[in-house]
Amino acid sequence: MSAEENKNLALRSWEIVNQRNPDLIEEFYPPDFVWHEPDQDIRGYEQAKQFVSSFFEAFPDISITIDDVIAEGDQAVSRYTIRGTHQGETEEFGPPTGRQFELQGITIHRFENAKIVEEWERYDNLSVLQQLGLAPEQ
Repeated sequence: MSAEENKNLALRSWEIVNQRNPDLIEEFYPPDFVWHEPDQDIRGYEQAKQFVSSFFEAFPDISITIDDVIAEGDQAVSRYTIRGTHQGETEEFGPPTGRQFELQGITIHRFENAKIVEEWERYDNLSVLQQLGLAPEQ
């Protein structure tokens, strides 16, 4: 795939969040893909669907805006802003606080055979917890 095609695939993959549809993962990723999150690795469809579903449950209004996508060779980089309101109870975030968060992040996507095979995520988990009132301000 060309860098432009990779850029387009990276951009389209964020529809998983905006449509709040974990099943879209299978459209953009092969079965053995890996997401390198700041605190853990997510591997394969089952783990990924559980991971994103917990965010959809905690933040039913979650949305993402893509600020930039840059591509070269077999990689693309997305810079994004995610927003949501904590309205659902989950193990990770506890009872709903009703508070909103805004998070900026960067993802590096790596492609093989017209799919995203690996991603490296960078975002500030502590900032989200502080915005939700779940961690003390520094």
